[in-house]
Amino acid sequence: MLSRQGLAAVLRSYGPIGFLRLACEIVLTKAEFPKARLIRWPNDIRGRRWIRIGSNFTSGRGLRMEVLPQRQQDRQPYIDIDDNVQVNDHVHIAAAQSVKIGKNVLIASKVFISDHNHGSYGANGQHDSPVIHPLDRRLQIAPVVIDEDVWIGEFVSILPGVHIGAGAVIGTMSVVNRNIPAYSIAVGSPARVIKRFNFDSQQWEPVKSQS
Repeated sequence: MLSRQGLAAVLRSYGPIGFLRLACEIVLTKAEFPKARLIRWPNDIRGRRWIRIGSNFTSGRGLRMEVLPQRQQDRQPYIDIDDNVQVNDHVHIAAAQSVKIGKNVLIASKVFISDHNHGSYGANGQHDSPVIHPLDRRLQIAPVVIDEDVWIGEFVSILPGVHIGAGAVIGTMSVVNRNIPAYSIAVGSPARVIKRFNFDSQQWEPVKSQS
């Protein structure tokens, strides 16, 4: 519970209408995901029973999380978010098998995370015809894992089969289509590692480019 001083500070920050809106969002959050801190509205969450959200989860506006209906007969949960995760506005997380996000992850606005793709375009020798409607193409599915203490910048896309190691940083507008090792910084499209943290020197050190 907020103290009287804390309540007054929130009221000053949000204003009367914003304060009422915040109070309503907290009530709705606790009704749907009791452990979460705050899920702001509007949001679009599909397949709630297949989504686990840990304690102190906070989201910005426009959060979209969805579990594909045709996969709901398999193991649960498909979207698994651990404690103290914070995501900003307009984050989209989609799962056909599993997306797991570890503790203390911070995700900026307009980030896309998906464990599936519509069709195959040469991977493993499979080629879907472009004359087949995209929605009719076979789903290519591979789990996504984001370990604890990861920081993901704005406009990042994280694609199927990716594992991002603990403490990694993903730079803005990156497209992550391969595993990123722990305690590294990756940027670009496709994302590549440019720095790693040296625990002996306590510094982020550049990684030599590989041709």
